[in-house]
Amino acid sequence: MTDWRDFSDDGLTDTLRAARGLFARNGYHATSIRAVADAAGLSVPGLYHHHRSKQAILGALVEATMDRMLAHTRAADADSDGSATGRFDNVLECLLRFHMLRRDDAFVASTEMRSMDDAVLRRHVAQRDEQQRMIADIIAQGVADGTFRCRHVGDAARAAASLCVAVAGWYDPAGALSADEVVARQLEIARRIAGLPPPS
Repeated sequence: MTDWRDFSDDGLTDTLRAARGLFARNGYHATSIRAVADAAGLSVPGLYHHHRSKQAILGALVEATMDRMLAHTRAADADSDGSATGRFDNVLECLLRFHMLRRDDAFVASTEMRSMDDAVLRRHVAQRDEQQRMIADIIAQGVADGTFRCRHVGDAARAAASLCVAVAGWYDPAGALSADEVVARQLEIARRIAGLPPPS
């Protein structure tokens, strides 16, 4: 990965890309296997050659989305100066940009938790929890070195992550604020959640 801010490559196959668009527009339950196959330019038997069921498609799509998000946030963390403040700013900026630029991916991963079978849901929750632990570990580092004032690290990590997820529901690329302005405003709010002064 050359730039953790670059989300132009979604890393998906044509089938998963087609399913993402249909699930985001119509919902998982309202989308048929035939609709996914048609959108991907495949026959139904051809689609089943790659994915054994619609549930398997949802699982593969959500796992790919979370894998990409985790890879980018790890890269953002590694690109920081190692301080709690630097790590927090990079990781939260990365999460904000992901949810702004990969809105359909984020929307499906969030709203279709209700449609996941037990195995898919467990994997998804494990990946989501891994992301929140990264944020919690950063906040705990800041509390330990005195740069963060936060009494409830786990709650703050969940709230900061939720703030980033929510951006996918309202961000408009054609809106009054540029992407950088949205990131700056939301990062300031996230910093306050974690007990860190706003950036100067």
